[in-house]
Amino acid sequence: MFDYKRYQELLTTYFLTYGIRLISALIILFIGLWIIQRLVNFINNLMIKHEVDPSLRPFLRNILNVSLRIVLIIAVVAQLGMETTSVFAVLGSAGLAIGLALQGSLANFAGGVLILTVKPFRVGDYIETQNVGGRVCIINILNTVITTHDNKTIYMPNGPLANSTITNYDVETNRRTEVRLVVQYGNDINLAKHLIYDILKNDDRILPDPAPQVVTENSEAGIALITRAWARRENMGGLTNDLHDRIRTAFDRENITLNGPRKAV
Repeated sequence: MFDYKRYQELLTTYFLTYGIRLISALIILFIGLWIIQRLVNFINNLMIKHEVDPSLRPFLRNILNVSLRIVLIIAVVAQLGMETTSVFAVLGSAGLAIGLALQGSLANFAGGVLILTVKPFRVGDYIETQNVGGRVCIINILNTVITTHDNKTIYMPNGPLANSTITNYDVETNRRTEVRLVVQYGNDINLAKHLIYDILKNDDRILPDPAPQVVTENSEAGIALITRAWARRENMGGLTNDLHDRIRTAFDRENITLNGPRKAV
């Protein structure tokens, strides 16, 4: 005979034991998700207010979101009465396996975080590193995209890039250009220097301070005239070659003989 009262008591016991835990776990889950969403949005707005790099914001937001959700899941599991030790063991094993499989990517990931945090260069800067020179187009979390003079696109892993020497040509407001020409012995060096200074004085791109210099060095091939002048960063494009060509033209006009190959720095 069906014992209705017995089964009713059994269901009541199960409900009181597990039903309340389940309801409490669901309440914790939904409230936790709501709090996490508000907290992530608050942190994101805070990063925008403090002008955190746009390339770094999505990464930090996702890391925070995932971390808080993991903590929430552990809290829900604990509320259900399950052993959290096994959950930690599973998460640890999964993290170790993923870390070993993505060892190279993790190094690039760490390099990307370092680049976006320290900011040795920004998007639009012209840099030289690892025998490559070009303008930075994109800084991703795993790689940096550079466009070279001949319009090649290079994807550089952030791990090696963060640990290499980087020359950034767009940090300082002013930069110095240098032109080196070797004049044969027997020519009028004072006239040569006067011609160079005259060219520098009439070039609006040259800054008066620091003052331009023309330095002489003796060598077996002749007397090297080294012209050093400062200009604003945005005026540097083509300035070295322009000065080189104008000085050579002035020397040819005054019959000042050059020796050795052309060299511009």
